[in-house]
Amino acid sequence: MALGAAEDVVRSPDLVSAKSEMTLFKLAGFSAIRITSQWLPGQVAPTEPELVILRNVAAAAQLSAVRVYLAVYPPGSRSTPLTPEAREEFAAYLTVLAQQLPSIDDLIVGNEPNLNRFWLPQFNPDGTDAAAPAYLALLARSYDAIKAVDPTTRVWGGALAPRGVDRPGTGRDTHSPVAFLKHMGVAYRASGRTLPVMDGLTFHPYADSSGQSPDTPHPKSTTIGLADYDRLIQTLATAFDGTAQAGAMLPILYDEFGVESKIPAGKAQAYTGAEPTTTKPVDEITQGQYYGRALQLAFCQPNVVGILLFHSRDEAALASWQSGVYYADGTPKTSFYAVRDALSRARGGSIARCAGLALEATTTRVHFPTQSELSRGSRTVRFRCSLDCAWEVRASSAAGGATRTRVTGYGRAGTTIIASLKGRKLGRGAIVLSLTTTHPLNPGVPRTRTSPALKLP
Repeated sequence: MALGAAEDVVRSPDLVSAKSEMTLFKLAGFSAIRITSQWLPGQVAPTEPELVILRNVAAAAQLSAVRVYLAVYPPGSRSTPLTPEAREEFAAYLTVLAQQLPSIDDLIVGNEPNLNRFWLPQFNPDGTDAAAPAYLALLARSYDAIKAVDPTTRVWGGALAPRGVDRPGTGRDTHSPVAFLKHMGVAYRASGRTLPVMDGLTFHPYADSSGQSPDTPHPKSTTIGLADYDRLIQTLATAFDGTAQAGAMLPILYDEFGVESKIPAGKAQAYTGAEPTTTKPVDEITQGQYYGRALQLAFCQPNVVGILLFHSRDEAALASWQSGVYYADGTPKTSFYAVRDALSRARGGSIARCAGLALEATTTRVHFPTQSELSRGSRTVRFRCSLDCAWEVRASSAAGGATRTRVTGYGRAGTTIIASLKGRKLGRGAIVLSLTTTHPLNPGVPRTRTSPALKLP
């Protein structure tokens, strides 16, 4: 899974600053980042300063082994690309990005087009959906433009907000993700298109407020949160199954999920303004717990290929998002450590036990003691596991295979594990050492490596 955060603080006109911010980002346990680039009507290419910033982010990400998702969208509903000419300009902008940033393999088209904050009109004069068909047209044109540059670049569509009103004339015209996706499907089928419009769906499964646990379902509404995965899959199936566009099997990236935490008095000077009353921020311990629970839910959802928190560092304006694991001044919150550990467990496959999931923990850098090392008294086996692993090192008779002794333990993915047989009775005659690994929480087929026959001194 892609495990990271949506974070523009890494956008910098110089590489040193971008790398410094990326290092802080990586220290929190994140390995994927979503950044943004905003398109304006009339633009057919990013400005040179914008390209410099994006190149710096791409270079810093490569140096830090961080995967980059680049989201491109208009800054607000006044700049919605509605006409064929505007769609061509937007597609040209994406074409230049794809050409100039070859290390970025994931492009996200648009941002929350089901909200009037980013897309207008949402409804036609007769009350029918205007936004979904218009967004589909933009997504299709963008897909074709990006694939013409590099067919392997992944095009992500949607970036949908989790809730909407579905009624015109409310003063804040919005669509629920359920209605928006279904209307996208209707428009797609009516278009007669024989190519997909997206390789995956991005989605923003925010809770109703930061004070609501992410495992809260919404069974009696059209809201889709993290606990409403089944409804999201059913909606995609209704919209697209049976067409050239994948539906029920479409990969899903949760590219925004945020939980705001309360700001302690000692950090107040790093912030400005006032917190909206609707936010309901939680204490930092609860923030860490909610992020951990979000990772558990996403990990067990078969189509979900990643989850990105919003953000890694707080925004300084209290009217915005204080959802990072760093304060606005760049120092870590107490939630930092809980989230970093949860990310590590998700990466190792141990964040949750999932029905039907079978993981195989393979080994690398395996070193059994050589004959000379054994003669000098070495009794250690060193190795690394691809995922978190339960391991067993067994010493058996080379002649008959009878077990003479064994040791067991548990190791985290990617760390060097040392299994010692020191002090164990190995008997006489030649032995064979074997190393067996299984996943401790979602076990698949056990993997075993064995040493050559070794003569005991």
